[in-house]
Amino acid sequence: MTVPIRTGKVVPLFPVGGAEVLVPREIRWPGGTEPCPAAPLLAAGLRRRGLRVADGIVLAGSGPPRHLPPHERAALAPGWAGAPLGVPGPALAVGHLCKGHGEAMRAELSAAARALRPRRVLLTAPRSFCAGVERAIRAVERALAEHGPPVHVRKQIVHNTHVIEDLAGRGAVFVDELDDVPEGGLVIFSAHGVPPSVRARARERSLRVVDATCPLVSKVHAEARRFAGRGDTVVLIGRRDHEEVIGTAGEAAAATVIVEDAGDVASLRVPDPRRVSYLTQTTLAVDETADVIDALRKRFPALRGPRSDDICYAATNRQAAVRAVLPDADLLLVAGSPNSANSRHLVELAHRLGTPAHLVDRCEDIRFSWLRDAATVALTAGASAPPGLVERLAGVLGGLGPVTVTERVTAVETLRFGDPATAGLS
Repeated sequence: MTVPIRTGKVVPLFPVGGAEVLVPREIRWPGGTEPCPAAPLLAAGLRRRGLRVADGIVLAGSGPPRHLPPHERAALAPGWAGAPLGVPGPALAVGHLCKGHGEAMRAELSAAARALRPRRVLLTAPRSFCAGVERAIRAVERALAEHGPPVHVRKQIVHNTHVIEDLAGRGAVFVDELDDVPEGGLVIFSAHGVPPSVRARARERSLRVVDATCPLVSKVHAEARRFAGRGDTVVLIGRRDHEEVIGTAGEAAAATVIVEDAGDVASLRVPDPRRVSYLTQTTLAVDETADVIDALRKRFPALRGPRSDDICYAATNRQAAVRAVLPDADLLLVAGSPNSANSRHLVELAHRLGTPAHLVDRCEDIRFSWLRDAATVALTAGASAPPGLVERLAGVLGGLGPVTVTERVTAVETLRFGDPATAGLS
């Protein structure tokens, strides 16, 4: 949508599809273009206040738009005569105010104004995709390229909204159960793994399977079978409803008990306290898991565990990277979806260490109130979040004032997993 306005003259902008406020992506006039990178934040804030918002491009006349009567339009822009609140910073909004909504608009613009300031942005490294996530995404992309759409995937291939939307747009079909896959069809198992019962059901329905289970999760599955095979009770530390935990527990269902935190250990009953082993969900927070293992050791002194830590190297590295920047940060923003365990744990880690932190699935999730006192913002991304999301977040912050971006590298990841086997799928 492109909406013309002329300097010094009110030109009706609406109705436009029933919207009450226009928040432009950019403002153009003959002498230049003013991008509005923070526009998504303002638009989302106005929607949360109950306004119907449209976005688009505003065309100005011979010069930058001037501030128009407050009950008809509102503007927040750098150096423009009469800019409301007298604050500098990139353009955020030019919009028509319908009767009765002026207070909501003024409140949101006021919140935006308090968030305008120069900032330092600290990017953690490593961040974003891990080797297991990249492998799983490649499996879907390869299947689409070789077999064409639709390609069915059981559950979400990885826990990220952007990845799922992208692959769905290219022909991937995400299903909850194998009965939703056509008989004899092609199905991909997600990076989180599946229990043996799902593999058996795939054989019953003659499905062609590409197993994109992360190799580190497959390692935990093998350990569960080995521990149960030697007669141990397997204590699995993790979230009961997480797909990875469901898959791991299914490998030795009769011998496995699940504990979520140290508090669960006190009530734990096992057939033989001398024969107890533990495993962990790969995406847990390192310090929280250590507390649970300590509680298990106190309760079961003969406790045995895996030869190496089950927690994924990527989860460990991203948690260490966050720890390294938190002393210098006023706020941590974690790019990731709500159902991403490793992303949520980064937020929880910051909270335990006393730094405000928020999970951000989309730029629109950011609230101006978070940024009011945040001169230094740390940005990171969970292992299932696309790298481009962090770049977009940094760009949005740049729409609220000058930004200096610095990357803090705490580890360099070089691990890469080979693609899942696809023999016999043609």
